[in-house]
Amino acid sequence: MLEKVLIANRGEIALRILRACRELGIRTVAAHSSADRDLKHVRLADETVCIGPPSSTESYLNIPALVSAAEVTASDAIHPGYGFLSENADFAERVEHSGFTFIGPRAETIRVMGDKVAAITAMKAAGIPCVPGSDGPLDDDEERNLQLARDIGYPVIIKAAGGGGGRGMRVVHKEADLLGAISVTRNEARSSFGNATVYMEKYLQNPRHIEIQVMADHHGNAIHLGERDCSMQRRHQKVIEESPAPGLTEEQRREIGERCALACREIGYRGAGTFEFLYEDGNFYFIEMNTRIQVEHPVTEMVTGVDLVREQLRVAAGDPLSYRQEDIVVRGHAIECRLNAEDPRTFVPSPGKISQYHAPGGPGVRVDSHVYTGYTVPPYYDSMIGKLITHSDTRGSALARMRTALAEIVIGGIKSNVGLHQELLLDPNFQAGGTNIHYLEKRLGED
Repeated sequence: MLEKVLIANRGEIALRILRACRELGIRTVAAHSSADRDLKHVRLADETVCIGPPSSTESYLNIPALVSAAEVTASDAIHPGYGFLSENADFAERVEHSGFTFIGPRAETIRVMGDKVAAITAMKAAGIPCVPGSDGPLDDDEERNLQLARDIGYPVIIKAAGGGGGRGMRVVHKEADLLGAISVTRNEARSSFGNATVYMEKYLQNPRHIEIQVMADHHGNAIHLGERDCSMQRRHQKVIEESPAPGLTEEQRREIGERCALACREIGYRGAGTFEFLYEDGNFYFIEMNTRIQVEHPVTEMVTGVDLVREQLRVAAGDPLSYRQEDIVVRGHAIECRLNAEDPRTFVPSPGKISQYHAPGGPGVRVDSHVYTGYTVPPYYDSMIGKLITHSDTRGSALARMRTALAEIVIGGIKSNVGLHQELLLDPNFQAGGTNIHYLEKRLGED
């Protein structure tokens, strides 16, 4: 087993990693910016290292600083969490070349799956269903691009090969707008991602966002751990997630899960990962793979009983998976609400000091959060301050527990989106299950 892990992240995921390390008897090093000295995991870690000023560019995205921190603390592994450098192939490569274990996939795997065109090619070869599209990057042949769109059928969407997080994509509804959209997306991709490659796909009108959690080891073993429905989104950012996805049959779950596990074996994947799909009219269409632990991983942990972060650490140490596919049984239903420090109406971030904090409790209630009374939410990073998760035998009772938990939670001194979640849980369409990815924005009047 690993002896000392440097946690190259902040907030609730850093605390989550620290707790998993402690359970395994692994010592921890909290690498933090100067703005994060009072984070809970920094206070609890065995060692701490300040890696730079508040700006993430100079701290959590500073590869030399993180590698140096691992060196001076004699760490033997680095856990990137999610966000920041978690899917940066250059960082993974630098970590490994410096003699440390990167708790995640190999750099070459991250590189392939981070390029959407290369990822789609690899997934098609592995038998994963993909959205009809250009089957490769678009070139400068305008007539060819126009014909491609005609063959696919409007509307189409132009996507940056190196994009992510909802950036680098543009929907085109008519032919007159196509060439301009390709040009604008290319320029955006070049400036945002350093990669001007774009491709074209059919734009699905009313899809749901369903993803499959996988875990693989160094020994050729790979399993799937069910699916999550993440369709309640605003501007491509997930707001509520749940597992299992309402309305799917056991046969659908098994078939798509087995395909994803097989794809992991074929590409030599290791660690935790997520295959993301658009789901429409009973069909799955691959859109991307996230080569890291996901924000919404707790709902999978609650329904399967598998500690995904603990398993990440074991796999990184070279151990085989603790579970076989037949060991994975989904029990009950779990729902997660992302808690953000923001105005629930305007969504403007609300940094500041938390004057009062009370976490809800009771059967089937889990809170993953780094905040506490007196903690000051800094203005430099993402506004998420925690995740509230409930689990019960049925979806209806999990929703009831979530409503109770939201009524109990107290976050004073700053604005939060608790009120928005309370409204959404009373929405009859959400209660029925199966809303599509556009539903929330239409409800908020943003579409």
